Amino acid sequence: MADSGGSTGRLRDEFGYLPVGDVRMALAALASDIDQHEELLRELFLYRFDKGNGLSGHNFGNLLLVALTDILGSEEAAIRAAGKVLRVQGRVIPVTTEKVHLVAQYSDGEVVTGEHDIDEPHPERQHHSISAVSISPSATISERAEDALLQADLIVLGPGDLYTSVLANIVVDGVPEAIRNSSAKIVYVSNLMTKLGQTTGMGVAEHVAELKKYIGRAPDSVLVNTTAFSPELVEKYAADNEFPVEFNLESNGCRVIPADLLATEAVHTASGDTLKRSLIRHDSRKLARKLIELL
Repeated sequence: MADSGGSTGRLRDEFGYLPVGDVRMALAALASDIDQHEELLRELFLYRFDKGNGLSGHNFGNLLLVALTDILGSEEAAIRAAGKVLRVQGRVIPVTTEKVHLVAQYSDGEVVTGEHDIDEPHPERQHHSISAVSISPSATISERAEDALLQADLIVLGPGDLYTSVLANIVVDGVPEAIRNSSAKIVYVSNLMTKLGQTTGMGVAEHVAELKKYIGRAPDSVLVNTTAFSPELVEKYAADNEFPVEFNLESNGCRVIPADLLATEAVHTASGDTLKRSLIRHDSRKLARKLIELL
């Protein structure tokens, strides 16, 4: 709910609603696709315009969620309605319904506000590390999100950028307490690559240490990919000073699970998409099998 980049950021600035980009992706991931009609609807929800004055770069699903919010009067109602249209298998719940921005404090004392500027930092920020992350203004976990965490069997943290995706949710007031008070098993899916200006030089152990600092406890299990990456893709990342996350975690109070979790299909970015996207990713089916085993 602190997203501020790309189509989401533009719509957030223009309409003043909660950010819709991550909601859209979650809905699409859970959408039913058992026949051609449902698959077409899912593709439509993910479609990104690459031309048109004012439309280029926007995602159809983002526009639909904004329109539903206008019609139904609230972002939560819009999310539920979109879920029915897509026949999602599960629920998508905003961690908070309050409007917030992500704030990062760096090792040199500089403070940057806005998820997009943290995710794609100014060149002068790229060689400093993040010492603390928070949200502004402070916000409280939504009742539905708290109930979901307390009633969960398994809480999965990641995959996603440590500060702008994972910890951005945990710094919402009430989230660490809900995670600690839940009887669920907690699993962290370790990042594959470091992120320039965020996790440079951090291995799996350092990622887990940051989670423990903000949650107040370590995860029960950590999933770590052990499959080698394509040298060509590693070279592309290295050109941006981003590198494979070092597998330097032994146990540190949690169960470490090494496994083949790497996606082998090439990543194709949509035309009109202005954001930098990951080229090395987890395989959703491999990851799902490992998570189910933990239950």
